[in-house]
Amino acid sequence: MIYVFEDCSLDATRRELRRANHLVAIEPQVFDLLQYLICNRERVVCKNDLIKHVWNGRIVSESTLTSRITIARQAIGDNGAEQKLIRTVPRKGIRFVGLVREDQHSGGAASFSQVAQVIPAATLFGGIGRPRLPDKPSIAVLPFTNMSGDIEQEYFSDGITEDIITALSRLRWFFVIARNSTFAYKGRNTDVRLVGRDLGVRYILEGSVRKSGHRVRITSQLSDAISGNHIWAERYDRELTDIFALQDEITVSVTAAIEPKLLAAEALRAETRSTDDLDAWDLVARALSHFWKLTTIENEAAISILRQAVERHPNYAPAHSMLAFALLVSSYVGWSAVGSDREVAAQLASRAAELDNSDPWAHMALGFLALTSRQTEQAVCHFQAAVDLNPNFAAAAGSIGIALAHDGQFEPAMRHFEQAMRMSPRDPFNSFFAFGISIAQYLAGNYSDAAKWAKKGLQLRPGSPGGNCILSASLAQAGNIQEAQAAMSVVRRLQPNISSAWIKQWSPVTEEQMEKYLEGLRKAGLTD
Repeated sequence: MIYVFEDCSLDATRRELRRANHLVAIEPQVFDLLQYLICNRERVVCKNDLIKHVWNGRIVSESTLTSRITIARQAIGDNGAEQKLIRTVPRKGIRFVGLVREDQHSGGAASFSQVAQVIPAATLFGGIGRPRLPDKPSIAVLPFTNMSGDIEQEYFSDGITEDIITALSRLRWFFVIARNSTFAYKGRNTDVRLVGRDLGVRYILEGSVRKSGHRVRITSQLSDAISGNHIWAERYDRELTDIFALQDEITVSVTAAIEPKLLAAEALRAETRSTDDLDAWDLVARALSHFWKLTTIENEAAISILRQAVERHPNYAPAHSMLAFALLVSSYVGWSAVGSDREVAAQLASRAAELDNSDPWAHMALGFLALTSRQTEQAVCHFQAAVDLNPNFAAAAGSIGIALAHDGQFEPAMRHFEQAMRMSPRDPFNSFFAFGISIAQYLAGNYSDAAKWAKKGLQLRPGSPGGNCILSASLAQAGNIQEAQAAMSVVRRLQPNISSAWIKQWSPVTEEQMEKYLEGLRKAGLTD
């Protein structure tokens, strides 16, 4: 079993602790302590529990126990002051309070599907540093807390949060942090001032959702992230059928609190949502809660739910566009056979745009189809349309960079990568952006830099076929043939039928740049 939390993973089988994908050296006793706390995270663990299960009943001093807890905290990036992961409960004991995901061990190297870490851009992309405050009002919407007492309702509070982020993003005078970065704080006790500094925003919106039967209660609170002061707070009790109007009302209230001179009416979403859409919205919200975990199993669950949504609601654009995008991503990153479901995805994306041309995900899916068909201009056009519809759509902004990178357009590609990382400093898509930067550097002839960026992407997704491909080509062109061949052996394991012909058929690198790409791969050992 592998326990994943924050930017750490604890491998119970190999007895390895990794942080930011780097191996952390800790004593066996400290490892046992940490594992026991994680496995018993649903309760407070007392001193007697630790003595029995970690020290096998041997009496240890209070100072020994305290020192081991301190070392465990340091190993995972925690400390006694913050206690964000290991919390001391006075006169009771300690408890592991971090959000943990459990992955089954594959028995081999970490696979692409097992790794979905979220690492700050400043950590992954050295030199970015702490983001500066934008010139316009800036806000981050933290995941609303599910207060229903039912973990199965988690998707509902997540869906509320995402809709508020999207509504605020449509206001061009706002800078809104993308969904993936704010959801990195889910399940954590946060200080709004620290979050504000981390993400580079002035305001933080927090809240909670309690769904019971046909009624919903939502509380929301707006804070100044510089001073930590509360600006506005409200509680709403409504029928579930009023959920869309309620989301708009929260958006209007936030807008009015931050920019009182703005017309509140402009905060309302462009399209009208009827109560008939509630079931469709519910299904898509459930699917998104799986999709954004970016693993094989979770993506399959998302696709299954989205297929139901499309079948039940043939005129609901978001279901079509999200299913198209999920199918395309699955093929692109190696979760499913390359090229599988492509025709189905194309039909779904076209149908979504036909139903609602203002749906940014429809243009995202159409852009992905164009990218993988090496139609750079068309891909950029669709990705830009998605950004125009949602000015803070980090994945779309970064996808423009990816399309330009595969066409050898180095400078504009780098500008879009930088834009995407500012929109979403903590994003699981950072690995894709790193691979895109590697491609751009490679085609620009900067082979050492290309290898460096490929390795950064592989820190997040070591089982990426595309990431290992660009790494092997970059290393070979830089003269590191032995290391390049080792990377190529990983590619062959991940994609057994890899060849020059396969690359020509499936790689998004454009025809004008293809020979340069193949040159490095052949030096690394790729056969025709």
